[in-house]
Amino acid sequence: MEVKNICCIGAGYVGGPTMSVIALKCSHINVTVVDTNPEKIKAWNGPLDKLPVYEPGLSEVVKEARGRNLFFSEDIKGSIEKSEMIFMAVNTPTKTEGEGAGMAADLRYVVACAREIAKYSKSDKIVIEKSTLPVRTAEKIKEILDENSSGIKFEIISNPEFLAEGTAIKDLFKSDRVLIGGDETESGQKAVTTLVNIYANWIPKDKILTTNVWSSELAKLASNAMLAQRISSINSLSVLCDKTGADIDELSKAIGMDHRIGPEFLKVSVGFGGSCFQKDILNLVYLSKYYGLEEVAEYWHQVIKINDFQKNRFAEKIINHFGGDLKDKKIAILGWAFKANTNDSRESAAIYVAEKLYNAGASINIFDPCVSDNSVHDDIFNYWKIKIPNIKTNLKIHYSDSIKNAITQVDAIAVMTDWGEFKNYDYHNHIIFDGRNIINQDNKNIFRL
Repeated sequence: MEVKNICCIGAGYVGGPTMSVIALKCSHINVTVVDTNPEKIKAWNGPLDKLPVYEPGLSEVVKEARGRNLFFSEDIKGSIEKSEMIFMAVNTPTKTEGEGAGMAADLRYVVACAREIAKYSKSDKIVIEKSTLPVRTAEKIKEILDENSSGIKFEIISNPEFLAEGTAIKDLFKSDRVLIGGDETESGQKAVTTLVNIYANWIPKDKILTTNVWSSELAKLASNAMLAQRISSINSLSVLCDKTGADIDELSKAIGMDHRIGPEFLKVSVGFGGSCFQKDILNLVYLSKYYGLEEVAEYWHQVIKINDFQKNRFAEKIINHFGGDLKDKKIAILGWAFKANTNDSRESAAIYVAEKLYNAGASINIFDPCVSDNSVHDDIFNYWKIKIPNIKTNLKIHYSDSIKNAITQVDAIAVMTDWGEFKNYDYHNHIIFDGRNIINQDNKNIFRL
């Protein structure tokens, strides 16, 4: 099948950057990104310095391709109709109710997306799973498409994203690997080859790995689980270092120099966050439980438990420093994004640490160079166990527009995100909490997140 038009349903952290790069590298293909949220589409079509996703290098890519062969639209029907290939890049959060609540992936958006594809398709399509999905979701998608359309043939391909937020554009330009899973039928393999040929416009063929659908779906969960496991492992060892007098930086360096292990993801922190790690591990736990593999489920669940322990431990360190009561204390939270170089704050450790400090009586000043005040207030409302009315007028929660304003007249500073500007700032005579240590800041640049 010749692909002249691609439609991507979902204009978020995956769909927007991925389609922008495909459009940049494949100028012969028209790429249209659609979304049910009109404000998001408006933002993608707006000023380059106000795109809804912050990624280094993204605005330059959008600038070159937008209006040429990259388009952002609310016209889901028309975009589906004219496309030969459709990417599904919708959100797959963890279920909050029903069977599998708290662990299994919520597929309501995937199901709705599949029904729209079936409803508006007038010709054969290649449908690509780009969202992180449980193993064998392709079967469900295929079932929905076949039940809701007549006489149209769909080929389902799994093409999981392996993007690290903050380096997504670099990852898309020079991927470690592109994974494409399809049916082993003749038509399935033709569809796989079609997608391979698109990526081959800039990715070397030896970096494009083709598998069956199930291997591809499971590979994404497994990759994120292995990475998160390393973070929880080094964080658990940092607790032992605190008790024994060992230096976690020295330990991390020694471990990382073993070529069988390597140095990546051995950096101690307050805990991992973001939209993928926790969600994917919980999905893996649920999958293991579903197949009766209780020991396997508990093994991976422990990675989450260590992560929660690390966040609580950090907050308790601050609370204990002030004698267990933060009433009349003001704490600056520097960094709300789950990592540097992104405006994504989903599952950020800062959200949970701030909640614990607030519940202990503290007033909170919050600053992040990329996360907006609206996003901070949304996170507080959606994630905190307590629902605070009129968040924007709450005298104990304040969003600052600079480091200077955030740390003015505070009793302590909690550095939650590894932004470069936080490392190079002069915090003269402030008490700094950096994820492990309490630092009376007479010296500069003592940060080890």
